[in-house]
Amino acid sequence: MNKKFLKFFSLFLFFIFSLSATAAEKTADLLNPGWSFKGFFGKFDRGSLQRGYQVYTEVCAACHSMKHLSYRNLSEPGGPEFSKDQVKIIASQFEVTDGPNDDGEMFVRPARPSDSFVSPYENNKAAAAANGGAYPPDMSVLVKARKGGADYIYSLLLGYDDPPSGVTLDDGVYYNKYMAGNKIKMSNPLEDDLLEYSDGTSATQEQMARDVTTFLAWAAEPHLEQRHKIGFRAIIYLIILSVLVYFSMKKIWSRVESEV
Repeated sequence: MNKKFLKFFSLFLFFIFSLSATAAEKTADLLNPGWSFKGFFGKFDRGSLQRGYQVYTEVCAACHSMKHLSYRNLSEPGGPEFSKDQVKIIASQFEVTDGPNDDGEMFVRPARPSDSFVSPYENNKAAAAANGGAYPPDMSVLVKARKGGADYIYSLLLGYDDPPSGVTLDDGVYYNKYMAGNKIKMSNPLEDDLLEYSDGTSATQEQMARDVTTFLAWAAEPHLEQRHKIGFRAIIYLIILSVLVYFSMKKIWSRVESEV
C-alpha cells in the first residue's frame, strides 16, 4: 500500500513540476496584423516588399544572410518587382570574390544581378564568433522554418520588453515575450525612425516589422501568387468538368430508363 502511495505521489509531483515548467516557458499569443498574402486569393503588397528589402539591407543584412536569393529575383513577377536597371544598381553596391583570373588569382568585383545575395560573413564560424557564439540564421526560408511563420517573425521583432520581476538575464541576453523561454541573444534591431523609407512611409517599429516580415515571406515562397493562380484555375476547371460529367451521366441514364 505504501509503495503504491509513494509511486502515485511521485507521479503527482512530476506532473505538477511539468506543468510549472511549461507555464514558465509559455509565450504570449502571436500577433497577426492581417497579411495581404494570406488566403486563397492572397497577393504580396509591392510597396511593402520594396520597403521590406530596404529594412533587410539596412538593418538585418549586417548579421543575417539570404544565400538562396539572387539579386535578379528582385525584378521577377510576384516579388518586389524592381526594374532591371534598379536591380543592376542594387547588385553593384556589393562586392563578391571571383576567379581565378588568367594569372590564377582570385579578385574582387561588383556583384551582378545573377549573383546570390552577398553574405555578411565568410563562413558560419566567423558569423558565430562575431555574435557571441550565436550563429545568426540565414533568412532565405526563415518564415517557413519557424512555427507560426510570418506571425512569429513579426511578433518576435515587436516582443522586446523589460523582464518581469524575478527574471534575471545574463549579459548580452534580452527578454522577448514571444521567444521560447523568453530569452534571446539578439538585441532589439528596430526603433522608430531608424531609417528613412524612400517612398516617404513613416518608419515606425510596427511598419518596419510588417514590411521586413512580408519580404521574408516572399523570399520563402517567391512563387506564392503563381501557385494561387494555378490553384484557382484548377478549381474552375474541375467545376466545369464536374458539370459536364453530371449532364453527360444524366443524359446516358435517361436513355437507359427510357429503354427499360
